[in-house]
Parts: sequence; structure tokens; C-alpha cells
Amino acid sequence: MDFELSERGKDYRERLLAFMEERVYPAEQEWIDAMRSASSPYIHPPIIEELKVEARRRGLWNLFLPDAEEGAGLTNLEYAPLAEIMGRTKIASEVCNCSAPDTGNMEVLHQFGSPEQKQRWLRPLLDGEIRSAFAMTEPDVASSDATNIGMRIVRDGDHYVLNGRKWWTSNAMHPHLKILIVMGKTDPDAPTYQQQSMILVPIDTPGVRIVRDLPVFGYRDSEGHGELEFKDVRVPAENIIAGEGMGFLIAQARLGPGRIHHCMRAIGAAERALEMMCERADQREAFGNPVSHYGNIRDWIAESRIELEMARLLVLKTAWLMDTVGNQHARIEISGIKFAIPKVVLKIIDRAIQVHGGGGVCDDFPLAAMYAHIRTLRLADGPDEVHKLSLARQELRRQRERRGDLRR
Repeated sequence: MDFELSERGKDYRERLLAFMEERVYPAEQEWIDAMRSASSPYIHPPIIEELKVEARRRGLWNLFLPDAEEGAGLTNLEYAPLAEIMGRTKIASEVCNCSAPDTGNMEVLHQFGSPEQKQRWLRPLLDGEIRSAFAMTEPDVASSDATNIGMRIVRDGDHYVLNGRKWWTSNAMHPHLKILIVMGKTDPDAPTYQQQSMILVPIDTPGVRIVRDLPVFGYRDSEGHGELEFKDVRVPAENIIAGEGMGFLIAQARLGPGRIHHCMRAIGAAERALEMMCERADQREAFGNPVSHYGNIRDWIAESRIELEMARLLVLKTAWLMDTVGNQHARIEISGIKFAIPKVVLKIIDRAIQVHGGGGVCDDFPLAAMYAHIRTLRLADGPDEVHKLSLARQELRRQRERRGDLRR
């Protein structure tokens, strides 16, 4: 395994670091102030569009996309440190057109979309002109098992008709949201993994209703996490992605890169939390000494550094495997990082909150919001328990093969 960053990767990293220092970090407070002073949480401060123009001018745009014609053409290993850097702030990913769920949706359209779908929806997404959402999770079933999905997508002449409910549809409240990728069942009688399909639904289609936004630990993100109702929603048949029955396959292709991107960004959040922990520990005094003087705080700092380095190496190994043997053969590692990384990052953020005292749980510092966001990763794109089950199943199979034991 070779985790050495290529010269191209080093160049992008240096340019992104410079952009963060010169433009993004200084703009953070302006974005925060705009959000706090707004009458609605669902706004898009002008500073974001200004930074997007600058990011594109610097060539720091669509960094996630391995297609060199449409994106930066980077490998997963090259993208990992860039996603980590962007993960240090709330705004950087959107500024560089690398934020979820748009990244996954762009990858779906890039890999599976028809020429017409790419022209109408992928092109403006790649250009950062619109935002998108992915409607898969449902309130009435355990969506950790995607075969449970109950949304019906029924062919009616040259249209499909959708009926059902979705929730935790991130980006649902974003002012620039234009298109949904919706997963539902087109044929409940087909083999289990061929019942589902994905279809493009413009957000302004009659019958689509945003029921409510769902807060996360009391936080309402500017992009929102919507609960949506679909009632006799009619969309043209050409909006189906890659044909009927392809939904489960597309979901698997979409969620693999999405999971590692989440983990890459989470590493950046942990790195920033550790920096804040050390700075606060040096600045604050208790019982006549800086807080950093005390052994338990030093233990937290030491443990955090080692845990963070182990987590980063696991992510880099997974990225390297995805580049060298493909996503399918790296599925064990993808499942592994998906449940391992958020737990490590949450532990580090929690320590940083503790060192900040009362300030750590309020909005004077980004730690509380950071914790709330990272905690959702233990559920998003599959809960921990499903990934552990998958990993254990693969490990059992490997060990049985090693022993020549053919039991299932």
C-alpha cells in the first residue's frame, strides 16, 4: 500500500489550503451572522455564491468527480485530504461544489443518466446553478433494509405516477433545490433486488408536498432535512434512471463513494476539534494552572491524536483499495470506516466540548453543531448495525474458507 500523495494531489491540497486561509475561514463569521439574523433558517447568504465564483476561478471545483472532463479527475486517495480540509467547516464543501447529497446525485447521473437527463439536470448541478436531493428513506419502514421501501412508482402510459412518503431528504429546504432523485418500487412482484427503481422528480411537480423540516438535535440546517409527501405525482417516463428495476444497483453504486466522502470530511472535523481543544486548554486557567497542565486533559489530547491518526489511515487504506481493486472489492473496508470513523470523531469532539466547558455546548463555538452533525452519520447511508452485520458476514465467510469449512 502506498499512501504517498501524487504531485497533482499535492498541488490541489496546497491550493485548497490557501483558499481556505485566504477566503473561506474569514467568511465563516459572515455566513454565521447572516444565518443568525435571518427570519428563516432556509436562506442562502450571498457570500456563498461569491466564494463559489472564486473557487471555480482557482480550479477548486467538482473535486470529487474522477472524470477529468467534468471534474478534477482525482483518485479517491487524492481526494481524501481535500475532503478532509473541506470537512473542517460547514461551508467549504458547498463552496467547491462538493457537498452531499449533490455529489452522490451527480455521480448517479454521470454513471447512469441518459444524455437528455445529463443535459437537463447534471449540467446545471456540475455548474453549481442548482441543488438536488435524494429521497430514499421512509418514515413508515426500517429503511436500513432498502427492500422495505414502500413508495410506489407505477407506469401509466408515457408517465410514471408516484405515491408515498419520504423523510430525511437532505437539501429539501435549500432555496436552490430543483430536482429530486426518488427511489421506489415499480414491480413488487419482481425478484427482491429488482423491484426498485430511481426516477427524477422536479421539486415543483404537482403532488409533491414538503410536510415539514426535521431538526437534528434542535438544529435546523439551512439545507433542511425534509419529510415529503408524494400524492399522484406524474412525471414523464423518460425520467426513469437506467430503466425499471435498476434502483437497488444504483443505490449500491451511489452509497459507496458517499460513505467514504462522509468519513473523509469527518476526519477534518475531528482535526479542527483537536486543535480547538489544545488551544482552549492552553488559554484557560483552573486552580492556578492552565487546563493543559493537568494529566487527564493531556491524556485526552494524546489519545485523540493517536485515534485520529488510526482513523485517517483506515480511510486512506479504503480509498487506496477503491482505486486499485474497485468499490465492490473494498466493500468490507467501506462498511468498516462507516461505523468506525464517526465513533472516533464523536469521542474527540466530546472531549473538546468538555475542555471548553459551558461554551462547548452553545453556539459560541462550532463544536455542538459539529457533534450533532457527526452523530447523524451513525445513521445516514446505513446505520452502524447494518455495516457491522455486513462486515461480520464477510469475515465469517473468509475465515470459513480459510478453514475449508463450507457452512453458511
